Amino acid sequence: MIDEGNKAFWDACAAGELRVQRCITCGHLRYPISTVCPECLSEDAAWELLSGRGTVVSFCIFRHAYNEAWRDRLPYNVAIIQLEEGPRMLSNVHGVSPDEIRVDLEVKVAFEVEQGFSIPVFERAAR
Repeated sequence: MIDEGNKAFWDACAAGELRVQRCITCGHLRYPISTVCPECLSEDAAWELLSGRGTVVSFCIFRHAYNEAWRDRLPYNVAIIQLEEGPRMLSNVHGVSPDEIRVDLEVKVAFEVEQGFSIPVFERAAR
């Protein structure tokens, strides 16, 4: 559900940008979105544009549809992406087979439209 706390994130995704909150008080980049900084508890934040580049630090391959909506995507991966700027995101890496995904794979953000939302996903970064 889009609300005033996450609207800036979803608006950025719709514009093809990956933005996260930066604490104005201590500079900590925070993702997931939060009303307070986990480092200093400040409520003040600004939305910062990230490069969208990162590295796979962990992943798993789903070969069973735990939800029927995902049956046609089998097998698919779920990966933890370490973004260059620091935060980690849980997402999917598109365009790679289950045999090609690996820890340390360099990726870049892309966006997939699902039910009217631009969702950040990742793809292999060009070398």
